[in-house]
Amino acid sequence: MVTPGPGDSKDVDPKDVVTGTPRRGPDGPSGLPTEFADDVLEVVDTIPEGMVLTYGDIAELLGRGGPRAVGTVMARYGSDVPWWRVVRAGGYFPQGHEEQALAHYREEGTALVRGQIDGRRVDLASARWSEPRLPTAVEGHRGG
Repeated sequence: MVTPGPGDSKDVDPKDVVTGTPRRGPDGPSGLPTEFADDVLEVVDTIPEGMVLTYGDIAELLGRGGPRAVGTVMARYGSDVPWWRVVRAGGYFPQGHEEQALAHYREEGTALVRGQIDGRRVDLASARWSEPRLPTAVEGHRGG
């Protein structure tokens, strides 16, 4: 179980991302994502090729949750969206998926520290999406 850390308490507890109104995900009465989880996935779907956002960037854009809550959503439901475009602070690749992510970064031309051959983290100064916008479907859900 993920325990919220500092800065993760903005209305969404990571352990609660699967409660609430089902929107997307596996069939069945339990284990379906909440509106928050669905919003995270909608944002990830909009990140352009070659660009990235951090877990914290997504939480800030949504105005709720925190990096851990976004990470929990990605761990549970992120396989159907371009998950490699969401990185850890410092540009580090998604944990446990480094080699798969690297292949995607090379294919998309994502800027890496030390270049496409030797790079082992995303160059956030170059590859961080500088103008993220909330998808229309998410705008009404933004926290305050």
